[in-house]
Amino acid sequence: MVKSGLEGIVAATTRLSDVDGERGELTIAGYDVAELAAQATFEETTWLLWHGALPSGRQLTGFRSELAARRGLPPATVALLRECATARIDPMDALGIAAGTISMVSDDACAIVAQCPTIVATLWRLRRGGDPIAPRSDLGHAANFLYMLDGQPPDAERTRGLETYLNTVVDHGLNASTFTARVITSTGSDLVSAVVGALGALKGPLHGGAPGPALDLVFEI
Repeated sequence: MVKSGLEGIVAATTRLSDVDGERGELTIAGYDVAELAAQATFEETTWLLWHGALPSGRQLTGFRSELAARRGLPPATVALLRECATARIDPMDALGIAAGTISMVSDDACAIVAQCPTIVATLWRLRRGGDPIAPRSDLGHAANFLYMLDGQPPDAERTRGLETYLNTVVDHGLNASTFTARVITSTGSDLVSAVVGALGALKGPLHGGAPGPALDLVFEI
């Protein structure tokens, strides 16, 4: 008997997160998402996933500084985003195109995490006829993203709201996009290529496109 897809197959094991759909529980690196999402910063949660433990004060300060120092985009990336905005390219396609240029600077995880919010904010501004807003090194990851959208430093409540959201979606186990990334890295390819491939899977209406209709249903109810 031939099984469809990966039904009943253990494709990988991970300590990063566990999704129990039947119980409605999500555990991230040993922490219940409700506990982690509302209290940790995005930087703390990212460090937790990368290192297996929450950072010390010194480690957190250093990590925040490293991310902040690597947020800027090369001129070529901004030029590509301008072309994408002018042509009204699908935002997910534009993100994939621009994300591929991160390798011009670096292909490590820190560069990817630092630059992707700048790519999204830059595209958002350009599609609305505005100019990109340069990132600030004195703001945290979430606050800086909000700042790059409208040029106004966000208040603590707005920043906390985004931090909480980012923490809830930071890792959901072995879904379509993360599986795609694992396949690409298993060939010895680089992280930027893995992220671009994962974005292609995330774009699909049965994966990243699913929350939209689900939210419409919630509003309808």
